Amino acid sequence: MLEWVVVVCVVFLLAIIRSGLKVSSTEKVTKSPQLKDHILAERGRRVALICKASALANYLLKNCSTFTKYSPRVGWSWRANAVFQSVYEACWCYGCPVHFVRDILQLSDDGLVALDWVYPAHQKRRRTSSHSTSPVLLIIPNSFGKITRNVLQLCQTALSHGYLPAVFNRRSHNGTPLTTIKLQQFGDPADLREAVRYIRYRQPASKLYAVSESTGSGLLLSYLGECGSSSYVTAAVCLSPIFRCQSWFENGLCWSLQWPLLLYQKISLSRYRTVLSSTIRMDTLFSTRSLRSLEEVLFCQSEQVGCASAAASVTSSSTAASWEAYWERNEALRDVDEVAIPVLSVCAQDDPIRGNAESTVPWELFESNPHFFLLLTDRGGHCGFSTYRDGNSTGPTNPATAPNSATIIRRANWSHRALLEFFRATTDFFASEERTKHLAAKRRGLGGGAGGRVFRHRSVSTCKRVPMCSHNIHAIYNWQRSYTR
Repeated sequence: MLEWVVVVCVVFLLAIIRSGLKVSSTEKVTKSPQLKDHILAERGRRVALICKASALANYLLKNCSTFTKYSPRVGWSWRANAVFQSVYEACWCYGCPVHFVRDILQLSDDGLVALDWVYPAHQKRRRTSSHSTSPVLLIIPNSFGKITRNVLQLCQTALSHGYLPAVFNRRSHNGTPLTTIKLQQFGDPADLREAVRYIRYRQPASKLYAVSESTGSGLLLSYLGECGSSSYVTAAVCLSPIFRCQSWFENGLCWSLQWPLLLYQKISLSRYRTVLSSTIRMDTLFSTRSLRSLEEVLFCQSEQVGCASAAASVTSSSTAASWEAYWERNEALRDVDEVAIPVLSVCAQDDPIRGNAESTVPWELFESNPHFFLLLTDRGGHCGFSTYRDGNSTGPTNPATAPNSATIIRRANWSHRALLEFFRATTDFFASEERTKHLAAKRRGLGGGAGGRVFRHRSVSTCKRVPMCSHNIHAIYNWQRSYTR
């Protein structure tokens, strides 16, 4: 038995090395003129900010020094390989010195999602006051429900910089109980919308930022597109996002990367085999051999269960139609024109999960939409971005909110430093813009004659303050009956 385990491990290792070499060689020979126009030509420049020219873009270039300080690992180090780097960040255990306090939220349809609030290990298990002004960082993991090393490291880094991180867990993910036969579709933001409103109810005085990882970016972009200016999010970042989600499922991954993802999802769903069998053909699900087939069985063929005549009459064309209709509702970029906040995407050209940057990155989006920014590196893998200076992590920006943080931080990933700097810069930019508008309004109000006399008899502020939460939250949702642990 031991010999067979060794053989399987060796074969799997060789497959990973082969896929990594294949991805690297593809990236070297398929650079089209379009891709070359987006990558800065200066020798030694390893990162480029691609966006439409704007005042915010100029401010970011001037104030975000981390954007230009990226030194990826090169040479014969295993961390320089894109596939190894991606697998390491996704699978390798990470002893994160923080603990989680879970809120399980009961939604309007009696389904359950979970928010894991992150606290330092030295702090007692107590909740943050609703009067706290610490900014909240909402973290959306990948769509498979795997809490990766990258997510844990981001929680640690954000906590040390004065943020209050909260990890969003979908139905049945990461130990969240499944109380309905409904699973969350790939880009359905309904559950996330209720979770955001709960965060606003719990922390009404805090700014809200959002970060998504890998395929979780589909959910975040869907939410920002559907909600538009009512998303309540100040700024957002997508780490190694999958932009063209339907094409990603249809094209598939190499078997050495797709097989572990497929197996992990089947193991997670096997716990609910009995209850889901009433709407999903579980035997068909467990026999699938691709991520597309699994997604199709979960969300595009559930109406076939319990009706033999309907199952016999289903044709390939009707299945294809339901697959197309599914992505009309779940494609991440379907409402991208409605996004009203700054969104930074951090991507690497050698990403083995997303695929070739030439065909998988929507270049026209970043060139034409002033809200979207692309930070493109030549190396980094998928949510990797390993550098030579990972150990030189910076200290907390707010020591009062992160006591004893020197014992918390061990290293900070370059992409995490970049996103936190992006949040700081965008917040400072908008605060400066608000001060400029306020001073302009004040000058207009104090401008000569009767205008000045009228202004002296009214409030200095010309803007009416909008209440943080204007509706009766308990009249709509059932959070007062939520479970906590």
